[in-house]
Amino acid sequence: MSATAELLPAVRDEQLSTEILRHLDAQIASARSLLGVVLEQGAAIRERDVQAVVRLAGILRGEMGRRQLLEEERTRLLSISGERLGVSPETVTLQALTSLMSPVEGEVAGARSAELKGLLHELQREHSTNRAVMQVELGFLDHLMGLLALDGVSGYDPRGSSTAITKARPHGAMHILDLQA
Repeated sequence: MSATAELLPAVRDEQLSTEILRHLDAQIASARSLLGVVLEQGAAIRERDVQAVVRLAGILRGEMGRRQLLEEERTRLLSISGERLGVSPETVTLQALTSLMSPVEGEVAGARSAELKGLLHELQREHSTNRAVMQVELGFLDHLMGLLALDGVSGYDPRGSSTAITKARPHGAMHILDLQA
């Protein structure tokens, strides 16, 4: 048996291992929740459901607050792990963490870490897609509002006025956009 193998059982920390695995589970649950909201928001953007987009943005903000708490917990766990490993927290790797765990816990941690990475990648991709679609929609809206500029009216009131935003056209033509309708 090598000297390294003899030292590993001495540095294993069952309580820390349990905390790390629970933390990974919490991170996965949070990432799944965020992904669900982002996917729902993407559908709302495509359906041009403004109220749903705004409601889901609020849910995203709340979930991001919870993610901040998870990041604080992650930092705490990395600090403890770094201390146990004799390295600075920012240099702790998954491989180093697994040296504090049993082989089975190490495998579970590796699988959960891979799952979390995949979820976060998908979350980033979907969020980027939503942002791009939203930019297209806002660009179209800006173009449309520019076309509405009649008789010096800019087409929309950036303060969110609830009055009609176009002036009556000569000869009784219809209003293109009337926020009181």
